[in-house]
Amino acid sequence: MTKDELRKRLRQIRRDHVVALPDAVRALVFHRPPGPLLDHIAEGAVIGLYRANPFEAPATSYAKFFLERGHEIALPRFCEQNSTMEFARHSDPFDEEDLEVGPFGLLQPFADAPALIPDILFVPLLGFTESGDRLGQGGGHYDRWLAAHTGTRPIGMAWDCQLTENLPTQAHDQPLKAVVTPTRLFGPFA
Repeated sequence: MTKDELRKRLRQIRRDHVVALPDAVRALVFHRPPGPLLDHIAEGAVIGLYRANPFEAPATSYAKFFLERGHEIALPRFCEQNSTMEFARHSDPFDEEDLEVGPFGLLQPFADAPALIPDILFVPLLGFTESGDRLGQGGGHYDRWLAAHTGTRPIGMAWDCQLTENLPTQAHDQPLKAVVTPTRLFGPFA
């Protein structure tokens, strides 16, 4: 199966899973990172997150949690569709009044928000393995950004249904240091 075919299959599995979740369950998951993961996050670390689409693991509660603990929060930002992804300060995860619609139609920090380099980066995904391989949307934005910022620790956020036995990987694919699901923490990996 090609990566594109696998992406299509994993998108459908994820979508079916999320649609089947009762609203009460969706309201309870991903409110705070698991304790064992917090043990690996230094005080004052800059935390990178993402604005989830309706079927991705939600990250907004993590933004609120880390902001209340005194961390700076950063979200992806693009000047235009073909520009390099960067991260910028997100200071209002409660009302999100510091965000605007970016070139991909997603909310992102305003153009004048200071750029930040996350120490810890929670990343969205379509699929992951127990060893930390990740299959993303296919644009390569996170892989390129992580390759250029090797000091940042990437942590996947996923639904349990996104775990797969293996994934096709290439040299440019950046592995995850851990993966958080509603029921389990995979890793941290070396």
